Amino acid sequence: MAYGIINHFPDGTQEQYENVVKVVHPDEGASLPEGQTFHIAGATDDGGWVVIALWDEKASWERFRDETLMPGLESVSGGFSGPPEHTGYEVRRQRSA
Repeated sequence: MAYGIINHFPDGTQEQYENVVKVVHPDEGASLPEGQTFHIAGATDDGGWVVIALWDEKASWERFRDETLMPGLESVSGGFSGPPEHTGYEVRRQRSA
């Protein structure tokens, strides 16, 4: 079953996001990680940054989180100041225009 995540970085910026995605996504951010099928990101009304992604299954997200994202967040100079506030959910319906 598809799995969705919402990662909110309360004090995050576009510059920090771009620094991190170059490290944690293939091709310096040009491609999606294995298992990720959808990715959007942007500034929030409260002055932070949010990343919303869909994964083919929860296991793909957990593997990316544990093996790539969290180590990448710790290693990137100029990246986010800490881990995100995370919400995960099983996708019951997915549609697009």
